[in-house]
Amino acid sequence: MSENLTALAYLIAAICFISALRGLSSPETARKGNLIGIAGMVIAIATTLASPNVLSYSWIAAGILIGGAIGTVIALKIQMTALPQLVAAFHSLVGLAAVFVASAALFAPEAYGIGTVGNIKTVSLVEMSIGTAIGAITFTGSIIAFAKLQGILSGTPLVFTGQHFLNAIIGLSTIALVVWFSTSEAYWAYWMIVALALVLGFLIILPIGGADMPVVVSMLNSYSGWAACGIGFTLGNTLLIITGALVGSSGAILSYIMCKGMNRSFISVILGGFGGGEEVNAAQTTGDRTVRRGSAEDAAFIMKNAGKVIIVPGYGMAVAQAQHSVREMADSLKAAGVDVAYAIHPVAGRMPGHMNVLLAEANVPYDEVFELEEINHEFTTADVAYVIGANDVTNPAAKNDAASPIFGMPILDVEKAQTVLFVKRSMGAGYAGVDNELFFRDNTMMLFGDAKKMTEEIIQSLD
Repeated sequence: MSENLTALAYLIAAICFISALRGLSSPETARKGNLIGIAGMVIAIATTLASPNVLSYSWIAAGILIGGAIGTVIALKIQMTALPQLVAAFHSLVGLAAVFVASAALFAPEAYGIGTVGNIKTVSLVEMSIGTAIGAITFTGSIIAFAKLQGILSGTPLVFTGQHFLNAIIGLSTIALVVWFSTSEAYWAYWMIVALALVLGFLIILPIGGADMPVVVSMLNSYSGWAACGIGFTLGNTLLIITGALVGSSGAILSYIMCKGMNRSFISVILGGFGGGEEVNAAQTTGDRTVRRGSAEDAAFIMKNAGKVIIVPGYGMAVAQAQHSVREMADSLKAAGVDVAYAIHPVAGRMPGHMNVLLAEANVPYDEVFELEEINHEFTTADVAYVIGANDVTNPAAKNDAASPIFGMPILDVEKAQTVLFVKRSMGAGYAGVDNELFFRDNTMMLFGDAKKMTEEIIQSLD
């Protein structure tokens, strides 16, 4: 394939990726956006395979078969609740790939057209070292994020004295090594960059608590994009540069949006720990205070006689896989003449858009799903707020308690509804480790139990 034709094909693929990103901005066009993205990737792969620089199709075929088989198995078996972990794992692989490609370019620069061993172009050395550093940070950081999301590691921040100073020393040392490597092409400097970046990836994610995991996921997504972009410069591949820049910039913008939704600065998320584990001893939480407990029959009676119900899903719904039951309950309420809507907090769940994905899987109509700023004012007119598995994003302490670690975070004003039905397994605190005063309000009824089972019992009572 000629260079002009290759450039044209890559341009078409890049346009497909940009269009796919545009399509993914809305639930109504997300499916179309995915298809356009797939088409762009097919064009990109076909163009690359048609390159005269390909030396062995057997190795490529083996890689496609192995990777495709693994990807297919994962796609078929993965639960929707495990999507955050899956995304974090994929980010780690992108980072690792960047390190491998850069290492290959260092040992065989002739194959990449960037010079010869011991005489690699300076600009290529800069691109190579920066891409490697970002990739290594992404790799280990994503592993820690995966472990926290999977429950292998506690969501409690691992904070120790002098951590910021240590991170600063490692960061400055890495920058100094990049400069040294770019001027000397010293192998030891390159491997020191890799080692320090791997350590830094651990250190910057370990102190981040569970409450900030949605921001961490989007941040690592940005890192993986910039790593791919840097390697694109090393390979001289315009499509990889464009794609990496798209992922990097969109991930950075999403991280900013998520931080804004939590009323936190991006720097504070990177440098500080926030939040604790998911479980808090129930006795410590309740003290001498009492809560109003209810049953599925009570909840069904209240909602069936309501004029307007707002459903607030959270991670508890995802864990119980109750999204289909929630939609069925909503259908029963609508059949009874009740106005039903869904309120989504930007950081509900463990990754950006987590609740939207789950509701879309359950075929919840898009026009019934609203973001925080669109629906928050409607809680004052709602007869019932049905909170299923959401905790921190409804906690009034974010507005009322200046000493609370979540103070200032925008929340869903569910307490303004006439009645709040709170579905939860126990009185334990949320992922941020903060007690929820909403549990003890006079207009709150606690529905203790598995979210899916409780919702199904409510459906039976409604029918």
